[in-house]
Amino acid sequence: MPTRPSVLYVSNLAYPARGRRYCDEDIYLTSHLRQHFDLAVCHPEDAAALMANFDTVVVRNSGPVIDYLPAYDHFRAQAKATGQRVYNPLTGKADMAGKQYLVDLTERGYPVIPTIDRPDALDRLPQADIYVVKPKTGADSHGLEFVGREEVLGKTGDLLIQPKIDFRYEVSFYFVDHDFQYALHAPDPARRWELTGYAPTPEDLEFAQKFIDWNGLGHGVQRVDACRTKNGDLLLVELEDLNPYLSLNRTTDETRAGFTSAFTASIRRSLI
Repeated sequence: MPTRPSVLYVSNLAYPARGRRYCDEDIYLTSHLRQHFDLAVCHPEDAAALMANFDTVVVRNSGPVIDYLPAYDHFRAQAKATGQRVYNPLTGKADMAGKQYLVDLTERGYPVIPTIDRPDALDRLPQADIYVVKPKTGADSHGLEFVGREEVLGKTGDLLIQPKIDFRYEVSFYFVDHDFQYALHAPDPARRWELTGYAPTPEDLEFAQKFIDWNGLGHGVQRVDACRTKNGDLLLVELEDLNPYLSLNRTTDETRAGFTSAFTASIRRSLI
């Protein structure tokens, strides 16, 4: 292995994320990673054609794969066929594999927002006036609807169905490998990406770690998104294990530097 491994860094710099600027985060991260790696940046649709020339492919803010699904499927197949290293590894069981895990974890009794994928299973959910219906393949609120019970019963297709939760706020826990790095929360539920620092309790970290351990990735960056219910419990909203936006601009200089150091070290370890 050369002293300076080569990294193909995948990002959709122009993706119009609501309330976020992907390009700023990736410009920051690549400016630090290039001090340790020979690095090039590419669009997700170009990754399969370019990756053979690099020691690893680091997938970062590449946007919802539903926007380029054929290219993403080809990338995954090509990486598997050639043994190409990918960071995060393509073995994630959470958002990387779709939203089925929310149904599976509900059935296994994990603290997640109760989720089903069939209208005829509606009685398994807590009674609610309004339900959230969204496509299993969706991301970034694509296709999300708020509907009443009768409308749910008329839905067809590959869907997720959840009761609309009346929560106090959302909170996100950020990990590198299995190590907690920082947490941020959105005090106003209507402003998901207006985040401030959050000091997690030991119970909060135990909650988040449970999902990191379940996913079992050896290396990678993950974000555990949860909501705090009115009675004080945390429920998982999603486990983002493919390309989680990190909101580094909302952290302190010290936290940002610590995360970047851990991220760099993790990429290097993944090459051993």
